[in-house]
Amino acid sequence: MVDVAAPKVRVLVVDDDPDQLELVRRTLSAHGFEVQTHHSALGVSNLVRNGEPDLVLLDVNFPALKGDQVVSLARRYAPRNTKFILYSASDESRLRALALASGADGYLSKSVQGAELIQKLTAFRAQSRSVPA
Repeated sequence: MVDVAAPKVRVLVVDDDPDQLELVRRTLSAHGFEVQTHHSALGVSNLVRNGEPDLVLLDVNFPALKGDQVVSLARRYAPRNTKFILYSASDESRLRALALASGADGYLSKSVQGAELIQKLTAFRAQSRSVPA
């Protein structure tokens, strides 16, 4: 059951695979997330600036601009608490290295779906709520 009093977590999902976009959108929406999708690495900075998402779930492999490069560009326009999570079917060690090199806040394998995806995104979101002493 979704708590209607709690503000919805805003997630921007960026992937050039329309089936993957729809699957993630449906999963997140069913669990009370406010979801915006985008099919290209181009334009992500504007979407982040205008939509102010809490989380950006970003595929790594785009033809023109790689997801790790998008993190560097889009972070300049993002609210301070926005978390960038690389999302890919790539080998986990490669994904971890890309996340560290790009300054992403984390990474997830595309094999993570359903309840596990919700749990991991909720954990990422909770991390962004911590306030430095």
